[in-house]
Amino acid sequence: MPPTLASVVRNTALHLTVLAGADHLERPVRWVHTSELDDPTPFLEGGELLLTTGIKLGKSAARLQAYVHRLADAGVVGLGLGVGLSHTEVPQALVDAAAQRGLPLLRVPEATPFIAISKTVSAALAAEQYEAVTTSFEAQEELTRAALGKDGTTAVVRRLAARLGGWAALYDGSGALSAVAPDWAARRAGRLAAEVDRLRRRPAPSSAALQGRSPGIDTADEDYVVVQSLGADRRARGFLAVGTEDRITPTERYVLNAAVALLTLTLERSRELRQAEERMGAALLRMVLAGEVATARQVASGLFGGLPEGTIRVLVAGAAAGPEAAEALGELGDRAEQAGGKVGERLLVSREDGPHGPRLMVLALDNGAAHRACLGAVEEQEGLSLGVSAPAALEDAGTAYAQAERALAVAQRGGRRSVDHEEVGAGSLLPLLGEEAVTAFAEGLLRPLRDHDRTARGDLVASLRAWLSRHGQWDAAAADLGVHRHTLRYRMRRVEELLGRSLDDTDVRMELWLALRSGED
Repeated sequence: MPPTLASVVRNTALHLTVLAGADHLERPVRWVHTSELDDPTPFLEGGELLLTTGIKLGKSAARLQAYVHRLADAGVVGLGLGVGLSHTEVPQALVDAAAQRGLPLLRVPEATPFIAISKTVSAALAAEQYEAVTTSFEAQEELTRAALGKDGTTAVVRRLAARLGGWAALYDGSGALSAVAPDWAARRAGRLAAEVDRLRRRPAPSSAALQGRSPGIDTADEDYVVVQSLGADRRARGFLAVGTEDRITPTERYVLNAAVALLTLTLERSRELRQAEERMGAALLRMVLAGEVATARQVASGLFGGLPEGTIRVLVAGAAAGPEAAEALGELGDRAEQAGGKVGERLLVSREDGPHGPRLMVLALDNGAAHRACLGAVEEQEGLSLGVSAPAALEDAGTAYAQAERALAVAQRGGRRSVDHEEVGAGSLLPLLGEEAVTAFAEGLLRPLRDHDRTARGDLVASLRAWLSRHGQWDAAAADLGVHRHTLRYRMRRVEELLGRSLDDTDVRMELWLALRSGED
């Protein structure tokens, strides 16, 4: 659970006093923000504990009331006023306004630095995130083991209900109840027939969240219910419903999604084995790329005979959007699987539609039959480009995938059929441009930003470099610069306006990074 105002107030080292809104201290705190602005709401997202010394608030009751209303309307969960600087004590008008809006108001003594409150909340948020990740991985492994057991889907439903602290029910494609846990929940699950029938008329996957009381359930029973259709190719093969006392948390949503994926694979397996194996292979590949190798080995040992052992490479093929491109990528994947199958070579293949067109990912043994088949096939297929990672251990597949993506970007930009990561790392493409050409390119591209930095506020060049180096991660880049993420977002929008280019474009990001790096020693 995220930290609450109550947990912050209970920290005796902070010496905080609640002056108003004591009935609303269980609100979760998503962040701590310090601002002396009369209207900080443009820089807030909601869920913040706002700290201020009130330098610009004055003592006017009307002004203080308007300030509180703005914060409450923006979703601020609490206000902390530091006394001893602008105000010797918290103004009574501020206390009255906060009480009127039900906004918790905290008195922060002069001896308590705002940073101490921020550190307290940050530590609690970090602990929550760590617990969420740990719980999610444990749940995924537990559900996977259940799916591979003798009672399969029934075991998944039972484990899911236990994990959520509520109940879970599985329905077949016709909407008939096939499994429920615990047993007492059968009556509740049976009363969702109308909602399940409604989802049957919609393409899969689809879901419905029923807030508050479940339809048709006795008024004494209050559940938050989520119903999810299970199936691929837009056809529902079954339905999963879960009921909990409170709304499910982000961690519980991850657990639910893992159960949905496992149950979907189980149901589809009975329909067309090959399609189910392809989807499972893609899921295994994603698990391996995410670093969940141990879990992937456990799953693959029973269904695929294991994972590739030894030095591997990740290959990513891309093509322009369209049915012909998808067909070409499909043929490339088929040739890799056939080549590996002939010699008993294990590999993982995933076909996906990405933001830049269809993609084919292959994890295969270094210089194995599948690897060589991909290199040969991409030379024969028009419109395909292939990026190949450096040799790596299976545990480093995530890094290898990033290398392959970068190599693919270079191949597509240069109109080449395939590029190895070693070529990118060795810089073999840069000499084609020449040092003078690169310098001229960089100066021309970055000139509008440098002209801006000489005459206006905001270091756009440094902000762009930090944002690109953090791969577009707003919080991390803003922290590097020592600015608020909203400030960084504004600067990046200004960069796009000055350059006339979208930073969502991978090619634009690559060109800008090349231009920035060319000016470094």
